[in-house]
Amino acid sequence: MGRSSNAVLVYGYDLGGPDEWKLRSLGQYGELPSLDWYDDEDDDGDDSLDFATAAQDRLRAAVAGFTEEWTPDARETGYYDRRRAAEQSVGVKVETYCSHSAPMFALAAHVTTVHRGHVDYIDPQDLLDRPSTEDWDSRLIVAVEALDLVPVQEHPRWFLVSYGDL
Repeated sequence: MGRSSNAVLVYGYDLGGPDEWKLRSLGQYGELPSLDWYDDEDDDGDDSLDFATAAQDRLRAAVAGFTEEWTPDARETGYYDRRRAAEQSVGVKVETYCSHSAPMFALAAHVTTVHRGHVDYIDPQDLLDRPSTEDWDSRLIVAVEALDLVPVQEHPRWFLVSYGDL
């Protein structure tokens, strides 16, 4: 079994993770404030309960009004199409970085992932223009408010992170 590593270019907010949240109003020991959409006591490694999943669910509900639950006939009833439409409407996602076993999170309006051994060419002018022409900052502000989080980072920005795991 080998090691996989990716470079991840993100436009948004660096939220940190359980070992070091990059948010204001943390608890005495650096824990998340009480959030009505997430209970870290329930986060036992099950993907259905993790921070990123809970945050995505909250964004779909609070920003796009999508509150449907998955059912066994989801494909036949158009659930996935409605869910994708809600995600596009939100225009922001929670991106996991660092590793699966020690996750950290970014609230991202844009993500470019370059997998090990690959190249992705970036236009520096694009990095300057897209946030304003595609209104990413406004989407991120709405998302931060919906999640009731206050990042330490004052404004959305570009940042480069890595993701790797065994």
